[in-house]
Amino acid sequence: MLQPSAAFLSRARPRSVARWLFVVAGLIVAMVVIGGITRLTESGLSITQWKPISGIIPPLNDAQWQAEFANYRKIPEYAAFNQGMTLAGFKGIFFWEYLHRVWGRVIGLAFALPLLWFAVRRQIPAGYGWRLVALLALGGFQGAIGWWMVASGLSVRTDVSHVRLAVHLLTALTILAGIVWTALDLLALHRNPRSAPARLAGPAIVALALLFVQLVYGAFTAGLDAGYAFASWPLMGDALFPAGVPMVDPSWRNAVDNPVVVQFIHRWWAFAAAAGLTWLAVRATQSGSKAGVWVIALVTLQIMLGIATLMSGVQIDLAVAHQANAALLLIATVFAAHACGRRAA
Repeated sequence: MLQPSAAFLSRARPRSVARWLFVVAGLIVAMVVIGGITRLTESGLSITQWKPISGIIPPLNDAQWQAEFANYRKIPEYAAFNQGMTLAGFKGIFFWEYLHRVWGRVIGLAFALPLLWFAVRRQIPAGYGWRLVALLALGGFQGAIGWWMVASGLSVRTDVSHVRLAVHLLTALTILAGIVWTALDLLALHRNPRSAPARLAGPAIVALALLFVQLVYGAFTAGLDAGYAFASWPLMGDALFPAGVPMVDPSWRNAVDNPVVVQFIHRWWAFAAAAGLTWLAVRATQSGSKAGVWVIALVTLQIMLGIATLMSGVQIDLAVAHQANAALLLIATVFAAHACGRRAA
């Protein structure tokens, strides 16, 4: 008869758990795309209440639609930009915000229910349960962050806080990275039961830090509509940095609140991030991973999409592709970082 510890090990299914996590990661990438469309279509403030349970049911009759529309007409965004909007127009922006919120609930269920299933059947390998519960908790907290973001645009502002938008997006991407990293650890455990979890090596820390800053500035650019400031590249108008741009005080706030400065930083920090990612890609390739090739391909595509988005005047399909590719680049970076971490472990 098997000893209890051996029996437990025999029931663990690291590959099955990893496959489930990759599915959840795919759902999060789709969420990033939906969130991008929601932002670009100015739909994010169309639902002015947070109802975690009952909010899954959309308006079902004309009276309910009129009530939702009446709530929207009370906020500053409507008064500033959308006076005269028809109910049909409101339904158009309502759709994207509603889909964004429902998709968040889908992700929550897609994570929580299988996690409970694997836990009850004792198929989660030892040492991974706490990590999965932490990711679930962070996902739940993300819903609260989303409402905190929306609430910033309902009373005084005509849009949401770009800082809160950055927190919301970066939390989603942190969850995505954590899920992919955990799945890769589990696949390594499936191949070798004595495999230890990977750890972050030097090149990975540098590359992820540089990428993190670029993602923050991508969120600032979206939240401030900074992409519309200058639709030319590599110059902003006729200069590397345009003269006569009004600055705010204190000076450090320009790097956070000034759309022109934010676009400038986002333009050129991309190449610092690309350099760090290239270094990581080379190290990953030396570790025998093909992830480095994907990192190089995706970071090149990301820069091209960023330039195209600017020069098109933030054409929505290009802007959405730019945001979606950022999520894919992050996944490839996690694969490359994990490969380097396996060698260092």
